[in-house]
Formats: sequence, C-alpha cells, structure tokens
Amino acid sequence: MHIKWILAAIVCLCFGTVAGQSKLDSLFPVRALAIAAPTPQNVDSFVVFIQQELVPRKVNTLILRVDFNYQYKSHPELRDNNPLTEKDVRKLTAAAKAGGINIIPQINLLGHQSWAAETYNLLAVYPQFDETPWVKMPAKYVWPNTDSLYCKSYCPLHPDVHKIVFDLVDEICTAFDATAFHAGMDEVFYIGDSKCPRCKGKDKAVLYADEVKRVRDHLAAKGKKLWIWGDRLLDGHSTGLGGWEASFNGTWPAIDLIPKDVVICDWHYERPDKSAVLFAAKGLSVITCSWNRPAVAEQQVKDMANFRIGSSPEMSGRFLGMMETVWSPVTPFLHAYYKDDPAHPVINEKGISNPSTTFRKMFDAILQYQ
Repeated sequence: MHIKWILAAIVCLCFGTVAGQSKLDSLFPVRALAIAAPTPQNVDSFVVFIQQELVPRKVNTLILRVDFNYQYKSHPELRDNNPLTEKDVRKLTAAAKAGGINIIPQINLLGHQSWAAETYNLLAVYPQFDETPWVKMPAKYVWPNTDSLYCKSYCPLHPDVHKIVFDLVDEICTAFDATAFHAGMDEVFYIGDSKCPRCKGKDKAVLYADEVKRVRDHLAAKGKKLWIWGDRLLDGHSTGLGGWEASFNGTWPAIDLIPKDVVICDWHYERPDKSAVLFAAKGLSVITCSWNRPAVAEQQVKDMANFRIGSSPEMSGRFLGMMETVWSPVTPFLHAYYKDDPAHPVINEKGISNPSTTFRKMFDAILQYQ
C-alpha cells in the first residue's frame, strides 16, 4: 500500500479526515434510512421515532417515499385519498432538522408506476403516458406471467410526461426544503418496448441514461442532487446478480452514460455483494443498501469502512456510507420495531428477520466506529 494511503487510513481511523470531522462522519458520511412517508395519522408517532430512535443512532439522512402521498397543488388530480398536508410536512422537516437529519423525498420515476394488480396514480390519470398500454392489469397478479408484467413504466419519450412529473418533483422538494431528490428508477423492466411508437428500436441503455440525465439536469438547474437505485446500471449476466438486483434487459451500459454527480444507492439484500467498488471506479458516488438480513448488513458496514480506509484518495471519497431500506408502510414497521427485542431478534434459518432488527443491527455496527 502506498504510504499516502496508509497515512490517510490512520488519520481517518484516529482523527477523521477533515479537521473537526468525527471518525463516524469520516467513515460513514451518509447514515440513512429509506422508508415510506407516513400517513397523516402517523406523523406524530413518526416524529417521536425520529427524535427517540433516529437521532440517538446518528442517522443523518432520511429518504421518504412520498410518491402521491401529498396534497399537490400543481396536480391535485394525482393526490392519494389521504395525503400529507403542508402542516404535516413541516412537522417532519422540523423534527429532522432539529436532529441533524436531511430529508430526501422520493417519487418513483420511469418504473414502478404500478404494483401487482394496481395501476398507480400517474398512469391511472394519464394512461397516454404508459409505455405498454396493451398490457392490461390482471384481476389477480402472478409472477411469472405471459406479459412479463412486474411494474408498469411511463414512456420517457412521451412529449407531455415530464411537464407533469417535474411539477410534482419541484413541489415536493420545495415542501421538504430538500437539497436532493430520490427518483427511484429501479427494476425498470418495461423500457424501449418494440411496440412503443416512440421508443421501439432505440437503445435501452441510451433511453435509460437519457431519462436519468433529464431528471438530473432539471434538479441541477435548481441546485439539487439526484439519487437513484443502482440495479439498472449493473450487468446481471456478467456479475451473476440476476435480473432484479441487476439488469437483464440491456440498460446496464448506461453506467458509462449518466452524469457522474448522480448518487447511486446500491442495494443487495441476500449477500453483501461488493458492486459499490464498480460504481466508485466508474466515478460515481455510492451508498450500500441493506434490508432484512442482519448478518448481511453487518458485513456491508465492515466493507464500507474498509472501502473508505483501503481505497485510493481518488476512490475513497465516493464511498458515501450505508442505508437501511424498509419496504412496507410506516405502521407495520413501527409496530414491529417497538415489539422487537434487540437482545433476542427473531431470525429464521436463512438469516431473514424483520427489517427493524436489521436496522438495529446495522446501526449498532456503524456506531462501533465512533
């Protein structure tokens, strides 16, 4: 190892790499939780969760999946039935800021415009944006199916779609006083369909990269950063990661086409795969994301610390930290969290547990680096 790397590692471990910076901030600049935004009825209990659980665990970033759970003024036709109000959002942001937590709102763009048998608001109200309108939603969803339907996508080349979605993005960023926005963009299986009059015959990697760039450029013009999930940028065949954690449909070359200031949230739940190194080597900043396997999360924490310490100065700063992801509404997560006994977590023989256990274990592991 080069002497300057050794010295950087010693400084990082003992004193922090920047004057006044804690060891924890040096090794894990981002310590994040990603979860659905609460309903109005859960705002007060979630504020307590922020104050009593997130702040003591030194969480500094909270990604809230808002989607249509807000009283949008720009497009009230896209609101959920029981959306958050401006007052609700002010409560959340005040509690987060008081605890040193940065809230990043998320609206799923491009993919995840449906789930199971339900079409979500954007395509339900504006069906003309659908990339695959001939694929009808089933009365009962099963996978696999003859249409290869997982989630619907909007067509990135429809001339009217971005006016609508960017109105939502701008409004929710303003509501949360956000410096960054999470666009999702994961598990996009429908893109560049051969029947789409606008997209057929076009390179799927270029289509994907161009959509990332559109969203990034829109945010950058307003001084905000774009975060996305990383799965569509990984080759599912050569990495062995498959078609969910990585891409089987030709989008992965977009890793070389997207702007380098896009933050990548690299999720691996069953194994602590080390694709964060690939993203960093490509010049992209990356966060490793876990879910429901405590042992995987604990190993990912060790790996992230080692990436920060053991990489070249050019690479080290691109490893941003860790994120726990929760793929349920707030209510079941909080119920499980407060019933969960951290001394006796319920974990099955495959190492799978409730995400609340993984959250505890992951942040316990992070805090050992204080």
